[in-house]
Amino acid sequence: MTITRNEILTALNKLEEFVLAIVEVEGDAVKDPVYVQRPFQKAPDFGVTSVNYDAAELFGRAEAPG
Repeated sequence: MTITRNEILTALNKLEEFVLAIVEVEGDAVKDPVYVQRPFQKAPDFGVTSVNYDAAELFGRAEAPG
């Protein structure tokens, strides 16, 4: 799963406001969204434009809406 540098920086600067929403899509099948609070731990290096994250790890930390 690829996340842009700007998304990561926004999340880190607005810890209480930012929630990463993930929707799994496979072909015509679309699952309900799940949410990850505080998904990122550190800012990417200066020259980085995006970061690839392990989708299974993010889904493992996600919560259903509620």
